[in-house]
Amino acid sequence: MNLAAVIRNSGKLLRSISYQVYSTSTISSEQSVFSAPSNDSSVGRKDMPVEIENPFVKEKPQCILCKMNITPDYKNVRLLSQFVSPYTGRVYGRHITRLCKHKQELVEKEIIKAQHAGFMPYINKEPKFLKDPKLFNPERPMRNHDYC
Repeated sequence: MNLAAVIRNSGKLLRSISYQVYSTSTISSEQSVFSAPSNDSSVGRKDMPVEIENPFVKEKPQCILCKMNITPDYKNVRLLSQFVSPYTGRVYGRHITRLCKHKQELVEKEIIKAQHAGFMPYINKEPKFLKDPKLFNPERPMRNHDYC
């Protein structure tokens, strides 16, 4: 045999060997190439999304009296005077005080009780309570008044 024939025959031999190597698969008959991987604890959980709370959820607004667990009393004039206008003596509405409906009604009833008992004035705010720290800003209501 000449050298060219040996090279041709070795090429055919290599192709047949490589065909036999790649044709015999290492995948068993139970496993499929297209099947999903099994649910092993070490394999599938690394790339799964993590369950966390929604970080964009706003906190539920709570009125200041419920948050501090305070019940209004007609004898606590300093607290009740916070919810009264210093100029007119009228009780601020819920859209300004940001109180819940229940506490707003309680505050209004206790203010009326305190006024009838003589602890609070009817028309204006006591001057000694004018410099108390504010619980809310009357100029920045939660929502605008209906008549604005």
